[in-house]
Amino acid sequence: MQLLSEVDKFAVIVTAPGKDVDFVFAILRSREGSVRGPRNRLAHCTLIPYWSNRLGKKKLHAYQVSRRGGELWCEDRGERVTMSGKGALFLEGTIYF
Repeated sequence: MQLLSEVDKFAVIVTAPGKDVDFVFAILRSREGSVRGPRNRLAHCTLIPYWSNRLGKKKLHAYQVSRRGGELWCEDRGERVTMSGKGALFLEGTIYF
């Protein structure tokens, strides 16, 4: 984690083939030197097409390796990706314009 904190990027995505799922991943926040828990939609815009192409399939099952963990069911739809899984409310509010 010390070496990771020296990387001049906001975060690093680590991914690998899974045993019981298509792929596993972790999002490491390099500036904080920590593993990020919440699912990150932006990361999946890269991960889903990458694994879809590598595995030759459009529908994928993924697992996030983190303190809270989490399963995702993903689909590569060309210019878009879709994801589903369990979520947790972490913020609620009202925006006034």
